[in-house]
Amino acid sequence: MFDNALTQGPDPSSKLVGRAQGFYGSASQEDVSLLMAENFAFVQGKYNGSTITLMGRNSIFNKVREVSVIGGSGVFRFARGYALASTQSFNTSKSDDAIVEYNIYVLHY
Repeated sequence: MFDNALTQGPDPSSKLVGRAQGFYGSASQEDVSLLMAENFAFVQGKYNGSTITLMGRNSIFNKVREVSVIGGSGVFRFARGYALASTQSFNTSKSDDAIVEYNIYVLHY
């Protein structure tokens, strides 16, 4: 399970816009791939109180990974779309911390 800062940029000290919350588990016996269920819970601006929900296979060593937008709440009610994730940095000496950029393409009401 995880509950990580969702920031506006890759610098950990950049503006906090929400939390990335969810869970993952191993999804492959052949490579390092995860099944992820993740909510982006926004806490700032016009998206405050809204969420976007992602789910899918995340092959973490691929340069770019695609996961599905399967729903949302608030402003993102009935959301559908996809997200592209790319790892910006990975620190094995600090509890395997990673900074991951998400570009989300979403349709919603």
